[in-house]
Amino acid sequence: MVTGIITFLIIFAVIGSILYGQRLIKTEKTDAVFGNPERAKGGVHWVIVGSSFLLLSWLYYSWDIAKAFYPKSANELCQVAKVNESLLSLKYLFPIEERQHKSTALIKRENINIENKIIIIQNSTELKNKDKELFVKLLNKTKKTIPLLTDERLLENETKNKIKDLTNRITWLTEDFQKVSYPPIKSIDEENKRIEALKKQLGWGATGMEVPPLPESKKGLKFHSAAQELNEISDEFFALRNHNPEYLKLLKEIREEIKKYKDGLDDSQELEMTFIKEIKKLGQRIEYESVFPPKALDEMEKSIREFDVVQKNEQGNLIYIDMFLFPAGTIVASGPTCAEDGPGRWLPKPSDTFRIFGDLLKPSVGFKMIPMIWYEMMGVNRIVGFMLPDWIADLMPGKYPVHSPDGTVKPNFKSKVLDIVTGEFDAFKIPVPTGHIWDSFLRVFLGLTLGIILGVPLGLFMGLNRFAKGFFDPLVELYRPVPPLAWAPLVITVFGIDNLGKVFLLFMVSFSIMIISARAGASGTQLSKIHAAHSLGASRWQILREVIFPNSLPEILTGVRVAVGMCWGTLVAAEFLAGTSGIGFVENVARKYMQYEVIWITIFVMGMLGLLFDVTIRKIIDKTIPWRGKG
Repeated sequence: MVTGIITFLIIFAVIGSILYGQRLIKTEKTDAVFGNPERAKGGVHWVIVGSSFLLLSWLYYSWDIAKAFYPKSANELCQVAKVNESLLSLKYLFPIEERQHKSTALIKRENINIENKIIIIQNSTELKNKDKELFVKLLNKTKKTIPLLTDERLLENETKNKIKDLTNRITWLTEDFQKVSYPPIKSIDEENKRIEALKKQLGWGATGMEVPPLPESKKGLKFHSAAQELNEISDEFFALRNHNPEYLKLLKEIREEIKKYKDGLDDSQELEMTFIKEIKKLGQRIEYESVFPPKALDEMEKSIREFDVVQKNEQGNLIYIDMFLFPAGTIVASGPTCAEDGPGRWLPKPSDTFRIFGDLLKPSVGFKMIPMIWYEMMGVNRIVGFMLPDWIADLMPGKYPVHSPDGTVKPNFKSKVLDIVTGEFDAFKIPVPTGHIWDSFLRVFLGLTLGIILGVPLGLFMGLNRFAKGFFDPLVELYRPVPPLAWAPLVITVFGIDNLGKVFLLFMVSFSIMIISARAGASGTQLSKIHAAHSLGASRWQILREVIFPNSLPEILTGVRVAVGMCWGTLVAAEFLAGTSGIGFVENVARKYMQYEVIWITIFVMGMLGLLFDVTIRKIIDKTIPWRGKG
């Protein structure tokens, strides 16, 4: 219901935004020619169109629209798939799914195999002539068994009657299948059992990719019952063998000759044993295959074609639902179970994804007992103790208190300072974020911040000083081209799997990027501006602060945007390798257990966090360097 309403709202938003955009074009300034950056400003309506298109594609290709408007469609298509699966084995007998009869294809194949084997035996230089003669004789006899199976006159009455009986059952099924009363209720007890089983069945998407297999509608029950009957017919037919007395007589004769020959072989005659086994296998393949006279199954083929037409007609609008609302795939059956085959299998539905995401946000559920993001009430004393170093107390005058003879310790100023810097005091509590998302966010923020604080000054120094450039450039360029993942095992080994190792790895990534960006910005400052500042009597610090740094800001902030993306990619990989919390850890565990919805949730969260960083930086760029692109 909610997905359906959202779908309509998205469609209306797209149409409304496009109409608004067309109207806005007519009122646009005439001097805003192509190439003018003013033309790229605004455009929130196109943001809505782009976002809506993305969400609508997700809803459509994940089959969530089908689930919203036709919630029982997957279950009904599951029952149709069962019928198609049952029919498939029977269809392969005839030129329906294949180009020719199965018997024709089998006979053609085995005749070729026998002829090829005869040629190999005759050309062999290691076999004796008497062995060659016997092998060729056995192969010719095996070849003669085929006409005994395809001769209409040798087909036994019992086999004919069985084929006729199976054909009639398909014909009766075709007639009954079109009736409203099909399938008939077998007994009250069985109907009650079916209803009880349905009550326990989970809905479509409630178990991830699984489709509920038990029929939930009258149409589904019709196809389910037909599939069961077709399975019985198929099993009985493929258990049937066209083994008439003439064929069995010749087969027995071939086997006795093979057995007699094998008994006369010793362990040194491996080649002869190999050839006689292959000849025996050729005969066994013909024996186990369903080979019938050319016209023996004509009536059965006709009845199968008629049923196939009827079952497609009985699907009704389900055919169009499958065609238009299940793009690039459908529901397939494998025995009694069904599954999504197409983008709906690996692209989770938004409704399922947000439902699972809601569960992951709950502290009572979470992921591995840790919520994706939540808060906990933390005392200010713990925050103070974390931020202030303990050695501050050591710098205070005096000594730490010593216990008195009566066994008590009287605090002094120095001990009170120690309590403050270690957080050992009572204070009010404030909400502090916690969870997987917060852990990843904090790691990226700390690594990026350290990279900016240390990388920007060094980059500016290298861009302005010959010594700094010559001394630090080889060091930076030595480690910068190395992929961050190559450093990850070493960094994690040295610093451990805790936060320190991950933050240091992110610092390494952002540090090199910020050095390159700041250096490029400093060295790219226009010389005329520096000369103008000198002529006005500016000091070196004033030139750096008022000329070089502002001119470097576009490069620096662009470097920050690049560093954010690199940090996120590196963090996820680091949490893949070693971690007990964070987005990468969640995705890694979800991958092992094939939890596709959770994987997509982590991808979505990383994208949203990256977008949050990027939008923030863009706002900073607009506020701090409004002159960019106008100089």
